[in-house]
Amino acid sequence: MHKTKFLLFSALYLFFTLIHTPMVNAQTYATLETTSGNIKIKLYDDTPLHRDNFIKLVNQGYYNGVLFHRVISGFMIQTGDPNSRNARPGQPLGDGGPNYTIPAEFSPEYFHKKGAIAAARLSDDVNPKKESSGSQFYIVQGKVYNLSQLESLEKSNRHTAFTEIQKESYTTTGGVPHLDNAYTVFGEVVEGLETIDSIASATTDQRNRPYTDIRIVKAYISE
Repeated sequence: MHKTKFLLFSALYLFFTLIHTPMVNAQTYATLETTSGNIKIKLYDDTPLHRDNFIKLVNQGYYNGVLFHRVISGFMIQTGDPNSRNARPGQPLGDGGPNYTIPAEFSPEYFHKKGAIAAARLSDDVNPKKESSGSQFYIVQGKVYNLSQLESLEKSNRHTAFTEIQKESYTTTGGVPHLDNAYTVFGEVVEGLETIDSIASATTDQRNRPYTDIRIVKAYISE
């Protein structure tokens, strides 16, 4: 009898523990509500420094109101400069951010396919460790390559040997392969590729800033 009661109590305890224990979501997503549509991105767990920094800034509201200040069709769209939030027309942008950088987190698994999220940074001559900007990032639009073009990049030492997955991606949806292993890729778009195309089509000035402001209205961590 005592044994039966003990087993029943143990089973009930386990049941109530399970239903009251929050489920751990191993994957983190963020949504960017922009004036051109929404973009949902998945953050990579294999780049924890960039992931955690991005989550921190999103939760602080850091990206709310900032512009896509550098837009190049067939290449990428860049944002994250806090100075862009109230920028006057024609004001040069791209130098703003928190007073820190993030160590590079390169992974051969993550590359500059269309929709990749990567950290902006200063050039190699002043940043030989390729450390990332504390807040600025870009989203790849890119273009479609053929196998001959990818082979040329390999032969000119502008890229290591492409994996089959990279070849498939770059020859179908496209990307910017020459940036691989030079800028940290820390996430990817899972919804809203059409929004990237829309933003990338904007008419821009000589500094690649859209004449009509395109901004992140709100950024938040989502499921």
